[in-house]
Amino acid sequence: MAAQHVRNVLWIMCDQLRWDYLSCYGHPRLHTPNIDRLASRGVRFTNAFVQGPVCGPSRMSYYTGRYVTSHGAVWNFVPMPIGEMTLGDFLRPHGVRVAVAGKTHVEADRAGIRRLGIDPRSTEGVLAAEGGFEPFDRDDGIWPPGFADESHQYTAYLRERGYDGANPWHDHANSAAGDNGEILSGWNLRHARLPARVREEDSETPYMTRRAIDFIEQSGDRPWMLHLSYIKPHWPYVAPAPYHAMYAPDDVLPVRRHPSELHHAHPVLQGFRNCEVSRNFSRAEVRDTVIPTYMGLIKQLDDQLGVLFDYLERTGRFDDTMIIFSSDHGDYLGDHYLGEKELFHDSVVKVPLIICDPRANAARGHVESRLVEAIDLVPTILDAYGLTIPDHVVEGRSLTPLLRGEAPREWRDAVFSENDYAFRDFVREPVGRPADGCHITMVRDHDWKFVHFEGLRPQLFDLRNDPDEFVDLGADPAYAAVRERFQARLFDWLRNRRIHPTISHDAMAGWTRKEDEVGIHIGRW
Repeated sequence: MAAQHVRNVLWIMCDQLRWDYLSCYGHPRLHTPNIDRLASRGVRFTNAFVQGPVCGPSRMSYYTGRYVTSHGAVWNFVPMPIGEMTLGDFLRPHGVRVAVAGKTHVEADRAGIRRLGIDPRSTEGVLAAEGGFEPFDRDDGIWPPGFADESHQYTAYLRERGYDGANPWHDHANSAAGDNGEILSGWNLRHARLPARVREEDSETPYMTRRAIDFIEQSGDRPWMLHLSYIKPHWPYVAPAPYHAMYAPDDVLPVRRHPSELHHAHPVLQGFRNCEVSRNFSRAEVRDTVIPTYMGLIKQLDDQLGVLFDYLERTGRFDDTMIIFSSDHGDYLGDHYLGEKELFHDSVVKVPLIICDPRANAARGHVESRLVEAIDLVPTILDAYGLTIPDHVVEGRSLTPLLRGEAPREWRDAVFSENDYAFRDFVREPVGRPADGCHITMVRDHDWKFVHFEGLRPQLFDLRNDPDEFVDLGADPAYAAVRERFQARLFDWLRNRRIHPTISHDAMAGWTRKEDEVGIHIGRW
């Protein structure tokens, strides 16, 4: 008989992994048998969306179960307020060890820590600074030239393995070698076709896989929740041999763009198209150089997950551990004449999501098309441990019914995502918007995608007739009624945010009765 609750949760996240660059999601050339193996044991979601198309806000929504508007970390390196509850805060009081191996992008609320008089070196101070995760081996993986912090565990590992230089992360793990041994920086896209100056077993993905296994073995009999957060295939786009040469331009998916997109383009979209990364990824030479390496990095990830899954199989952990596979957002890779992320095409905001629940045998191999959001993972994990979901705080919905193959009578009819381009002066200044007027919000259902821009016209896409999102109907008079409907849907969503996280709904509903019971009789004659 299956256990009533899971014992452990392994939450795997890849950084900047597109949903359509996995074979179980239909990629014809990039075969990912180990991720496919997980999908065959669990549920694969085909309409999963993140709450922010940038690392920081997306991850903070994943970790809190709350929309970006609610938790306030609107962009990278914006601290999440110290009062926000995360998975660690929910699980740790129940004896679960909650840790990270890899990236979180959590920015500490240093001002809040100081204001409350918390010693930053104490256990409480460290957890507050790390978003509730024990930093078993945190590595956000963006260490530009000049970085030399010996407390960084991966850097220390590289030095122990004989890699020299001021910054082994950059000089070896994320750079190639020239004909005369010179360092060719991975920050330059032209070097992506060359192998990294690091042995494959010493590169970031195998290293973090081994650290995950170390964590599981060290945890012993204590229940745990490990966030195994791989840095790749996020840039720098550099892969170790042999993964740098496994794929060719012919293996790359056709670019999703159309010349008509360039006519009367939305000014914010045009601002992002004018930046260097978008101009470069709009060139066939760049795509043909970079994307095969991007695919090689994904193949290396899949191979390492095979190592990890084999370990879980041998140790019996597949039987008591929920495994979640996800991504924080996608990557344009030239789609829509764009590079990087930050906007709301499905290339970016739609992500792979696979959940294997050892208790749900009936749903193995199921493919689920309902709309789900990143914020659904917190309540799903709490549900898996048999814990109460604090619905006055958490804004997502538990996916447990879908993991069991059930068909809920009511489910959400739209998903939401947000970003703020105030941090991008090359976009904000040309459109003449103040820093406090650059918020963008997406509302998407199965048929339409609507994007609201403060002070500027919206975008609208007819997903049934234009699934590639080439035709922006945001200014077409014929679709005014559709835009008005989605504007009202957005207002309805904003009015229903969890704005009182310090008091439960039950406490609110019982307040008057409580006053009467304790003898407070306001206005009695």
